[in-house]
Amino acid sequence: MEVNPIPVVTVQTVPYDDQKPGSNGFRKPTAVFESKRNYLQNFIQSVLSSIDLRDRQGCTMVVGSDGRYFSKTATEVVVQMAAANGIGRLVIGQNGLLSTPAVSCIIRKIKATGGIILTASHNPGGPGGDFGVKFNVANGGPAPDAVTDKIYQISKTIEEYAICPDLRIDLSRVGRQEFDLENKFKPFRVEIVDSVEVYLNLLRTIFDFNSIKSLLSGPSQLKIRIDAMNGVMGPYVRRILCDELGAPANSAVNCVPLEDFGGQYPDPNLTYASGLLEAMKGGEHGFGAAFDADGDRYMILGQNGFFVNPSDSLAIIAANLSCVPYFRQMGVRGFGRSMPTSTAIDKVAKAMKVPVYETPTGWKYFANLMDSGRCSLCGEESFGTGSDHLREKDGLWAVLVWLSILAARKQSVEELVHDHWTKFGRHYYCRFDYDGLEPRTAFFIMKELESTITEKTFTTQQFAVGSHMYSVEKTDSFEYVDPVDGTVTKKQGLRISFADGSRIIFKLSTSGYVGTTLRIYAESYEKDPSKHNKEPQAVLGPLIAIALKLSQIHERTGRKGPTVIT
Repeated sequence: MEVNPIPVVTVQTVPYDDQKPGSNGFRKPTAVFESKRNYLQNFIQSVLSSIDLRDRQGCTMVVGSDGRYFSKTATEVVVQMAAANGIGRLVIGQNGLLSTPAVSCIIRKIKATGGIILTASHNPGGPGGDFGVKFNVANGGPAPDAVTDKIYQISKTIEEYAICPDLRIDLSRVGRQEFDLENKFKPFRVEIVDSVEVYLNLLRTIFDFNSIKSLLSGPSQLKIRIDAMNGVMGPYVRRILCDELGAPANSAVNCVPLEDFGGQYPDPNLTYASGLLEAMKGGEHGFGAAFDADGDRYMILGQNGFFVNPSDSLAIIAANLSCVPYFRQMGVRGFGRSMPTSTAIDKVAKAMKVPVYETPTGWKYFANLMDSGRCSLCGEESFGTGSDHLREKDGLWAVLVWLSILAARKQSVEELVHDHWTKFGRHYYCRFDYDGLEPRTAFFIMKELESTITEKTFTTQQFAVGSHMYSVEKTDSFEYVDPVDGTVTKKQGLRISFADGSRIIFKLSTSGYVGTTLRIYAESYEKDPSKHNKEPQAVLGPLIAIALKLSQIHERTGRKGPTVIT
């Protein structure tokens, strides 16, 4: 029986003016994607049209999601539109699931043109939650500014999109599916792959799995508790940590991906991973970790709930890279950190005699450094760390680095952290998030702040708070000149540096898109080991007081305090 080719349909549409990708993809409330006509289709067409026609025809792309609500519908749309736009082959995770690191891994492994990830990262899911689309390019990393700018420009003028509405695929069945399309010479191919296998094979080449397995299942077994927060990481945790590395099955919790993440924010911090924190406080487990929805962020806890600040985690990983076979073989060329991330890693870099690159927030800036061979390890204060094995931050990779260090050093998490502080000093650090601000109010707060701190006389200012005296040494509006291609990125946050090495940073974020988030960061360095056991809020209180006085954020917004403190 002859099967008729699947028709390719061109649909007329009208543009939206709000489809500008942020620093890590394009996110909106799910209701926007569901209620606005052709909203998803417009953006997907803009992404596909941003790829030069010569590169697009017959190319291979990767598609994955974190399993949140609307992902199945969106995956079907992506497949139908990819086929209609001349993509030759799609590689998709089974049931549509792929972690962000796995997408990066597969893109690089099969030399794909790029990938589309359906995720809103650590934002909530469900019909009342959020949805997002992220485009990664051929190096496996997030699309750089030039590409996201092109996508946005296309989205503002789009008049039509191409789609094969009758094309249907079975996401549950691993294997190849082929489709004949109208006016196409070659069949369109979809390959459904095991979500974990390619990524697991890469990890096997990086780590000493036998060493980690002995730690997790040997006579001196380290009891761990890993919380996948009902995101995409559940299958990866069970397959890699439990099946492959021997951790008991009950070490892994919340490992079933749910469309609403069990009604919780899939955000690995002390506020939203409170269940893990409470379990760790019981003292039964020596190591705990949580992952966000798409698996690129992580949090580390030690016994009794000892919290490892993400900036400290990055520095400790940097100082102990020799515990990982990959780095013993490849060497260490340099480190990268986002500007708001604490300068703890800078101390390690100085001791190791390697450079540190300070970038804007967004993994795309690290990808350029890694592609040029300048950078081996990168991290951000927002619980993201990764290396040049991929071009994405990678939560499970970071956890395996920690387990490798613990296996080699034979110390507890807390002992390891305290040893690091004794050697390099402690960087007290915190972040205050003021979420959901009226965008105009947030903009003017930042504008007036910039005007205040960039006046010449401001650098002679001294601030007395209690018994503390802070002398301003330098202020600026951070801008970044990419050492690889010379690209300049401006207005990436306001910085006040003090003579004692302390810092205050103010930065806007629009990734929450329900209003604007204004973040205040405070950092203070303490070399004296006898002063390393203080509460960060107590140490940083004077700096926060200065920040609140300068910004007048409570007075300007009517807020009594931040939404979240990290």
